[in-house]
Amino acid sequence: MFPLYDTLRSRRFPIVNWILILLNGIVFYYELKLSDEGLYRFIHTWGLIPFQLISNSAETWATIFSSMFLHGGWFHILSNMWILIIFGDNIEDKIGSGRYLIFYLLSGTAAALLQVYFSTASDQPIVGASGAIAGVLGAYLILFPRARIVSLVPIFFLFTLVEVRAVIFLGFWFVLQLFSGWLALQGADMSGVAWWAHIGGFIFGVITIRLFVHNNSR
Repeated sequence: MFPLYDTLRSRRFPIVNWILILLNGIVFYYELKLSDEGLYRFIHTWGLIPFQLISNSAETWATIFSSMFLHGGWFHILSNMWILIIFGDNIEDKIGSGRYLIFYLLSGTAAALLQVYFSTASDQPIVGASGAIAGVLGAYLILFPRARIVSLVPIFFLFTLVEVRAVIFLGFWFVLQLFSGWLALQGADMSGVAWWAHIGGFIFGVITIRLFVHNNSR
């Protein structure tokens, strides 16, 4: 299932959500301008490398945040930003712009740390906003479980639009992340996707989002 849009409409313009999208786009544009060698250095400098973080090199702790704004290609950034457009505006509307920014960054941090826990010896950089976005998805599951997600579903050689409740759509997504994370631990997954970052961000969102909600929020 590929999500196209949700049925909820925000009351306010999601300024922080769009700033995050813009920042990701600017960084990706910068990446496109680099030579292959320059891109390699850039990713290995600002991406999160588990082995370096575990070695307690002070300068590497900043990469927990910088890595959230790096992406490995067009599909990587477009898919992440599309999901953020669909789900992020409602979370920002619910908890407020300032709280949303803090929540987003903390979700990305939780995601990164869980991925590092399961790949401590890795010298490959972790990049992407998907861990933080997974936190947004976890928050959406808790705050708007009955919302409907209009999705594009392939049926044989045809595509059809289907409205799926958020609890079903996001529940299925999370189970897929768990299964993929388990395969990665068994060495059977060669995709290079940071599945445990997705899992960590999602769980963080589910557990903590209520702490960010205003008492007078709708």
